[in-house]
Amino acid sequence: MFAKIVSGEIPVEILAETDRVLAFPDISPQAPVHILVIPKSTAYANVAELAAAEPETLAEMVAVARSLAEEHANGEYRLIFNSGATAGQTVFHVHAHLLAGNLEERSLGAS
Repeated sequence: MFAKIVSGEIPVEILAETDRVLAFPDISPQAPVHILVIPKSTAYANVAELAAAEPETLAEMVAVARSLAEEHANGEYRLIFNSGATAGQTVFHVHAHLLAGNLEERSLGAS
């Protein structure tokens, strides 16, 4: 699904884009602010694979997330990477969930 978003086959509201990273709202938000940040590469299923192969892309994802949090949530946010089905990952293209807006310490979520 994310490959089709990157290629433009599935339209989304693009909130941020660089040469390597794309960010857009989650279609099933779990928080007042819920933005997905993905690498444009489809080669990596999880964050560990991306970190091992392209640490600069992972760093760029975090930088884009921080910038979006500054814009949409006064710079306060939670960044979640789920790795594996039993950890809640449902799309096996590495992606970060940027969550913000009145979150409690015990609140977890995001797929």
